[in-house]
Amino acid sequence: MTNQADIYCVAAEWLVQPGHEATVRRLLREAAAAVRQHEPGNLVYTAHESADEPGRFFIYEQYANQDAQIAHRAAAHFQDLVLGQIVPLLAERKTTFYRLLA
Repeated sequence: MTNQADIYCVAAEWLVQPGHEATVRRLLREAAAAVRQHEPGNLVYTAHESADEPGRFFIYEQYANQDAQIAHRAAAHFQDLVLGQIVPLLAERKTTFYRLLA
């Protein structure tokens, strides 16, 4: 049972270097599937691409608690797909962390 007060949220905004949009779309789909399959502490993982600016992505994540989010960042699929393959293709990257309000 998840304690609502412990829910930890992440909002990530990425802008992909021109020419790498299709690669990032594919890798982001792989990353989302791996998170959902292998991370019991993940509650929500949704990725969106701007309707007005292809190559601009918004990823929204919820975790049962901050420890689950830390475990996410340590997971092999995050290290490989996100840090190893996606991040080098980004022109901009912003990540903001939130706590759920009751």
